[in-house]
Amino acid sequence: MTALDADQADLDAVEAIVRAAGTSFYRGMRVLPPDRRLAMYAIYAFCRKVDDIADEEVAFADKVPQLDAWRRRIDGLYRGAADDAVTRVLLRAVQRFDLRREDFFAIIDGMQMDAETAIVAPDLATLDLYCDRVASAVGRLSVRAFGDASADADQVAYALGRALQLTNILRDVQEDAERGRLYLPREYLDEAGVPHDPRAALGASGLARACQRVADLAHSYFRDAHEAMRRCDRPAMKPARLMGATYAALLARIERRGWDRPAERVSLPKWQKLWLALRYGLA
Repeated sequence: MTALDADQADLDAVEAIVRAAGTSFYRGMRVLPPDRRLAMYAIYAFCRKVDDIADEEVAFADKVPQLDAWRRRIDGLYRGAADDAVTRVLLRAVQRFDLRREDFFAIIDGMQMDAETAIVAPDLATLDLYCDRVASAVGRLSVRAFGDASADADQVAYALGRALQLTNILRDVQEDAERGRLYLPREYLDEAGVPHDPRAALGASGLARACQRVADLAHSYFRDAHEAMRRCDRPAMKPARLMGATYAALLARIERRGWDRPAERVSLPKWQKLWLALRYGLA
């Protein structure tokens, strides 16, 4: 019997997409039993597909039909229809773990936000909506695949998704600016006297203040996620605890580097990743 009772060739194709991405996600999900692990791989593969559309160097008008096609494919899952390896495994995951259509749609909407224009100094409400769509919606699918569909698990997704995305934003300030993007909220930039132009913002004296405010917000979300996890099924939250601990450690390293060297990319050393994997993967 195969994971999710899916065709082995489809499972292999989905796993190959995740492995080829070269992220720690592939190893992190190894703590899950096969059905849940392959469901997570299918969710990741879906996210990879729509993210690649958003990142294509083509006109927005050319991306819209591709994103709309994925909306139709997601709709099809809830009628029992699938047309390739990713959707066939997703179909099994939807049926097994009661994954919600609106969360898939939210992810596509988030990718469309990134595709239709370069996001520059969004207001806090827009940034929060973006984080919900591209990160917390993924979390809402994930906690169900992990094994907890409770309201408290959704709260973990709400808070942890925002904490992770804000950490990514702080890590990638330089890289995003080179792409003409600036995800720091305009309220924080304005209060610190930082211009909205992405490249000009990098050299502004108030950038550190604005970044630290985003870091403080991320810390508050990490705390909220940790508190919500305490009310959830403990074994089901193992992957969430691992992701939270990994990103909290990354945020701490970014803060220790300081905000005056945004071009100096921060990552966790292998020993720390291994230590976190052992501590939270076995907990």
